Amino acid sequence: MSDLQAAFTQAVADSKQLPERPDNRTLLQIYALYKQASEGDASGERPGMTDFVARAKFDAWSALTGTSADTARQNYIDLIESLK
Repeated sequence: MSDLQAAFTQAVADSKQLPERPDNRTLLQIYALYKQASEGDASGERPGMTDFVARAKFDAWSALTGTSADTARQNYIDLIESLK
């Protein structure tokens, strides 16, 4: 396992033990970076207008299209570190 992957795995664990819950915009950013790092570009259909949460998550993830997995991992790590 690479150092970046190990640091990412640790950041995922750390994200579950933050001192306080981040605001919704930050939570969306955490979600989108995680999905981009672990699954790549957004796929599937965009959720309908009545499912606000799923649509916001999909849009946040979709905005990162083209971002490499390593860049997304590093950005995720940096974001979690800033929230500690």
